[in-house]
Amino acid sequence: MSKKASSYDDFFASRPRTIDLVKKGLAKRRAREKRFQLYGKLAIILGLIFLLTLFTSIVGNGYTAFMQTYVKLDISLDVDALAIDDPDNIQQLSTANYGGAVKAALRTMFPEVKSRSDKRALYSLISTGATYQLRDRVIRQPELIGQSITVWVPAADDLDMLMKGKIDRDVVQADRRMKDNQLVWVDKLISEERIKKRFNTGFFTSGDSRDPELAGIRGAVMGSLLTLIVTLALSFPIGVAAAVYLEEFAPQNKLTDVIEVNINNLAAVPSIVFGLLGLAVFINFFGMPRSAPVVGGLVLTLMTLPTIIIASRAALKSVPPSIREAALGIGASPMQTIIYHVLPLAMPGMLTGTIIGMAQALGESAPLLMIGMVAFIVDVPGNIFDPATVLPVQIYLWADSPERAFVERTSAAIMILLAFLITMNALAVILRKRFERRW
Repeated sequence: MSKKASSYDDFFASRPRTIDLVKKGLAKRRAREKRFQLYGKLAIILGLIFLLTLFTSIVGNGYTAFMQTYVKLDISLDVDALAIDDPDNIQQLSTANYGGAVKAALRTMFPEVKSRSDKRALYSLISTGATYQLRDRVIRQPELIGQSITVWVPAADDLDMLMKGKIDRDVVQADRRMKDNQLVWVDKLISEERIKKRFNTGFFTSGDSRDPELAGIRGAVMGSLLTLIVTLALSFPIGVAAAVYLEEFAPQNKLTDVIEVNINNLAAVPSIVFGLLGLAVFINFFGMPRSAPVVGGLVLTLMTLPTIIIASRAALKSVPPSIREAALGIGASPMQTIIYHVLPLAMPGMLTGTIIGMAQALGESAPLLMIGMVAFIVDVPGNIFDPATVLPVQIYLWADSPERAFVERTSAAIMILLAFLITMNALAVILRKRFERRW
């Protein structure tokens, strides 16, 4: 063998083999992939922990709102005590002194209470709603006038919190909401079986109130429902029509390009901007009523239209061109092709996008704050022109209240809102799975 050939062999023998380099690099790449997968799993676990912590906190604070403490009272409906001259007069029955009858029942149960301050403390154990509850019962049953009846009336928020374990009775009097003498009276009521907890139907059937034990979500739920009806009635047909035109009929030019870019940009605009637009246009310019679901629906329509248009266009694009070509080939006009062939196949995707847009609108509060739906509304709205609030704004108002009992009301309302949102998103998934077609 020549000297030159020998030097070549020595050179290649000293170099690492290609397969060894590949295996070495492959091992490093696999190690990096495993680390990346580990980081992803840790991120998912961390996110689930945060989500579980959030839900645990909300449920832990809010589940007690579905129960309400009631106190049993023996009330005398004496004509003189109620200050009624004519028991058959509905006007007198509506304005009778029912509060005095409730206080008289408490004084009868606790005759040892003499001073004015102690009487105020005793009366504060019972909610002001007891007066209205007694009035409504007497109006329904006027034959009760002159009799003594036993009724279960709602307890005040402090007593309700005590019975739910939210007030520590072992701390000194200065550090808790209830005084020592009130605890003694409560113990007596418990020993006589005059206190019990019931399912809080008022939370679902009542409107807002300054008293947390009387506050409910019915007004906010009705306001949200009316607002979403207006939003759906406007945004769905307008969004679908816009998507059909842009996807099927609009010419490809600079104007349509500008429109498409603006639609995509509007989907990312902060929601409060739409509230400012609604305040300037619908209220200040057109003079529409503040705090009305019709204005809230118009504002949320502007906010959800980009989402519906984008989802509808994506659904139209998913329909194979062969469907259009086949319909046109058998003599259908372009409009007939869209209405009878393309739209039915794209409708599941459009409905999915619409439901997601409605779920987004249901959870919005910022644009509605700008048009006055943050007002304190006690009455349940009956139509889209009545003053109303919505569930997210109601949660905002309760969260800003100082009373401890409003904390559980806030958490319970969040639970209801989350249930609505989860239901709507689950419906979107079901519709997509049910009507989705594989081409």
